[in-house]
Formats: sequence, C-alpha cells, structure tokens
Amino acid sequence: MSVIKVYNRQGTEIGEVPVADELLVLDRGEQAVKDVIVAGMAANRAGTASTKRKGEVAGSNKKPWKQKGTGRARAGLKQSPVWRGGGVAFGPHPRDFSLKVNKKVVQLAFRRALSDRIVEGGLKLVDDLTVTERRTKLVTGLLKNFGDPRRCLLVTPSPDPALALAARNLANVAVLSAENIGVYHVMHYPTMLVAQGAWGTLEGRLAGTKKTEKAQ
Repeated sequence: MSVIKVYNRQGTEIGEVPVADELLVLDRGEQAVKDVIVAGMAANRAGTASTKRKGEVAGSNKKPWKQKGTGRARAGLKQSPVWRGGGVAFGPHPRDFSLKVNKKVVQLAFRRALSDRIVEGGLKLVDDLTVTERRTKLVTGLLKNFGDPRRCLLVTPSPDPALALAARNLANVAVLSAENIGVYHVMHYPTMLVAQGAWGTLEGRLAGTKKTEKAQ
C-alpha cells in the first residue's frame, strides 16, 4: 500500500493518506499516455496555415513566350512555382490535426500518469491552498515552503479564481480543479500540490469511476 503525505501551508508534514495498491496502474498504459498527449497537442494546432497553388495565383494562362526559338527555357505559365510571385509547390493548406482517442484509453492514460506521480512522491496533499488576497507573493511563499519547485500544479476542489489570479504571473505554475486536470498537466508538472478536499475527486478518477475524461 502506498501513502501520500499531508502537509500544512508551512510545509510541515501533519499526516498521511493511504492509497490501495489496486488503485494504482503501473503495469500498463505507457503507450496510452503518449497517445493522449500527442492527440491533445495536435488538437491545439490551429491548422490555418495556407499558401496558394499555381492554379490559385491570379494571372492569365497565356504562355510567356513561344516554346522554341528564343534560346530561353520553355515556360507554360507565369504562375509556375519556379517563378517569383508564382504558386507554392508543396506549401501548407488548412487542415484538421485532431486525432481520435477512445475514452477508455484516455482514462487509462490518466490513471497511469497519476499513479506514477504518487509512487515517485511528486503528489503532495496540502490542508489548505486558498489565498486571502490575489497577490503573487502569497503563492511564491507557499511554493518556497515546498522547496520552490521548478514547475508546479496547484489542484483545488473546485475552480478558485482568487488563487488562479494570484498565480497567473508565475510562468511555471498552473491552477486547476481536480476534475479539469488532464494527462498533459500531470506529466508536465513534476510537482502537484493538491488541496486535501480535492483528493476525493482524484481518487475517484484514479479508480476509473468517472465516465468521461479530458483528452489532454
């Protein structure tokens, strides 16, 4: 049985929460994690880059000069990609980069990613993450109490606008509710400070009881 340590805001250990071994997924799911992250990043691509083919460039179809007798290379139209101002031979065009991932694969990926974080000690429970003021120094002070991690995810029981505003100036810190974090967030942030009230939601997702999961 694994345990997750519980801390107060000052970084002092005040207890621990057991995690049943049957909840952890450590023997499978590596490929699922990769597939879900790739699909999530692909879905974020705009796919709006566009260039004109030779048939889309304005101009007539008149032959620039006759085929033979000029001493110049033969040319068929001014919109040719080899000419300045012509079309682009193999340029990008609008497309949809999204990939399909089954819900069960997404669920497995999340369980595997979260299980790894728990086993390696990257997930810590904190008795309270709320802030009284929307000030960045309150969040930086909290992080210093936990070793000032390079990248950190703050997980709350429900959306916390005050905490999100207090942390928005910190480039490597994110604030999300327990039901909105995805596989990408778990993998991207080596340290997760989870409010004790949010652990129940994460435990339910770890057990696979949630019907749907985020693609990321």
